[in-house]
Amino acid sequence: MSEQLFDPDFFTKLNQLSIAMSRHMTYGIGGGRKSNAKGSSVEFSDYREYIPGDDIRRIDWGAYGRLDKLYIKRFMEEKEGIFQIFIDTSASMNFGEPKKSRIALQLAGALAYLILNNLDRVYISEMQENTLTQGKGRAGKQAFRQIMRELEQIEFDGKTNLNKAITARRYQGSGVSIIISDFLDEKGIEEAVKYLRYKKQQVILIRVLARQELEIDGEGVVNLLDMETGEEVRLTLNRNTIEQYNRALEQLESRLMALAKKYEMTYIRMIADQPLERFLFDTICNQGIIVRK
Repeated sequence: MSEQLFDPDFFTKLNQLSIAMSRHMTYGIGGGRKSNAKGSSVEFSDYREYIPGDDIRRIDWGAYGRLDKLYIKRFMEEKEGIFQIFIDTSASMNFGEPKKSRIALQLAGALAYLILNNLDRVYISEMQENTLTQGKGRAGKQAFRQIMRELEQIEFDGKTNLNKAITARRYQGSGVSIIISDFLDEKGIEEAVKYLRYKKQQVILIRVLARQELEIDGEGVVNLLDMETGEEVRLTLNRNTIEQYNRALEQLESRLMALAKKYEMTYIRMIADQPLERFLFDTICNQGIIVRK
């Protein structure tokens, strides 16, 4: 547990929750949910090579004795869910007090904890510029400390192209893809969403905004810094420009909500100064993504 990102007692409270995704999985091994494959949960299917973090109870020691390699038994019915968490690590996420970047990391960590507790596998990937830095697949409760170390090393800088970054990911089966971003990308995200849905992903968009982006105070001439280009912009703030800004903000919100409806996704907005515990226990629980035990 990281005391830098989380309060010491946070995970005691988090243990009251569990992942409640209803979509059936078709890829993975030895997890806590059922697949669409035929057969019983104890019906043997095949083997795959052991990956650190796998449940050691699935190791076939007979195969190890013959082949001198560790292999995991796969079964027809019980499959682990495969979760992808995409974090927007562009410079715009470093804005606000508290910063959007911090709440994005906390949210990714909390969701990863719940996913691992459910015996599912999670990949955490960083989106920056046109690239995707894909993390290793982690499974097993013991993997959480490594995930926290990796999250703490993430830096937020530059621009991002959400479409190019997300479509760089390759999939071998259905699963759940969670995108954490402010979605301040002029190219939008529809191309990425179409790709994810084509790849049989259940998609969850979580938009993180700073309170300062929603409530602009004061009027007059101000110098603003574009965090992603580093360019300084001189702007006169008055009632008209603030109204234009608010309309643009509302239009982007409406586009994201319409996109979620069109592609049967879940869309959630979070304000960075909102307590994470309340967001998880109230907002996300109300969406049916997680449930109280």
